[in-house]
Amino acid sequence: MSVEQLDGPAGPGGPDAPEGRPLLDFPLSRRGDVLPEECAWLREKAPVAKVRTLTGDPAWLVSSYALAKQVLEDDRFSLKDTANAGVPRQYALTIPPEVVNNMGNINSAGLRDAVMKALNPRRKGLQERLRATAGELVDRIVAEGGPADLRARFADPFSAAMHCQVLGVPFEDWRRLMSGLDIAFMTAREPFPDSALNWYKDVGYFAEQLNVQLALPAEERTGLLGRFAGLKEADPESAHLTDDMFATVAVSLFGAGAVSTSAFLTLAVLALLQQPELIGYLRRHPERMGRAVEELLRWNLSVGDGLPRIALADVRVGDVLVKEGELVLVLLEGANFDPAAFENPNELDLERESKNANLAFGAGRHFCPASALGRAHAEIALEVLVERLPALRLAVPVENLVWRTGFIKRLPERLPVAW
Repeated sequence: MSVEQLDGPAGPGGPDAPEGRPLLDFPLSRRGDVLPEECAWLREKAPVAKVRTLTGDPAWLVSSYALAKQVLEDDRFSLKDTANAGVPRQYALTIPPEVVNNMGNINSAGLRDAVMKALNPRRKGLQERLRATAGELVDRIVAEGGPADLRARFADPFSAAMHCQVLGVPFEDWRRLMSGLDIAFMTAREPFPDSALNWYKDVGYFAEQLNVQLALPAEERTGLLGRFAGLKEADPESAHLTDDMFATVAVSLFGAGAVSTSAFLTLAVLALLQQPELIGYLRRHPERMGRAVEELLRWNLSVGDGLPRIALADVRVGDVLVKEGELVLVLLEGANFDPAAFENPNELDLERESKNANLAFGAGRHFCPASALGRAHAEIALEVLVERLPALRLAVPVENLVWRTGFIKRLPERLPVAW
């Protein structure tokens, strides 16, 4: 990864530009292999900077670790309210509003216990099945020969496999489920009429799968939908929940989970391919994979649009008084590369020890409930790849990778590799 810093008194577009100069446009970049050049300048000169989002709305961009952590942990900054009508947005709302606050909906519906048990990576047999799936995917890649698109042939199906297993749906349906995410997670300037079709189509699919689970004996039910079937059948406190409500939880968990884990895994592999000695290191020291994944999470640039929050009150963040109703965006690539929090942050150090946790999974009330599952997913995938493909390398020059635009994740369309 290249890391560039911006010189001059007021970076490009001038986040604190004088009257008449345009605000800095956000998002900063769609490439996931280059740290946006504005990050260092923003962190040093304007850690809370006024920017203009994709929709043309103003927002406060928070780029230092300490202030990012403050915003994420302060309940006066709300995720749920980013879906309200009339609020400033980072991009047009292209998913149903109820999906934005999925964990809030889960908690209010009394489903948290079932969801958290399903997301537990230590669930009996889960990791063994995932390791077997990763091995089978590598077998197919090797059998067909290189070069191969590692995103399409490994990262996407492996991420889908995990979520199909967790939710209790057939893995053979993974392409159907993944295909809808390309539209469901588009980031557009304005809403478009068909943006939610994938969600509602898949709500119908998961409702059907819930009824498949209901038809099974209790001991044969699997995954989260199997747990939901038990609640629907036996728990009077869940009697008010409809099939569509159960299905919406499953749809949102699959969508957010599969796209996030696949994007992270793709960029983690790309980072290792750019420093191939690290693949040899991980092959020699598989016991250090957990620490390596933590560093790759810090290094990860897949979240290209910031973590959004709406201020519920006037709150001082650094030198700025954020007013009630204003939009705040947490710049993860600013916070996770902050030298005040991480020594030599521009070095990918797989042995890094730090007193500060990276913010890849957020913080506070909306800390990702699937963080442990996401870590296990990455560790298993990388263990299998470095063991089976020790000579793995990028099959094209890195500058020839094509980066997706208008999407919730920074993502290369393809990751061609050889071995």
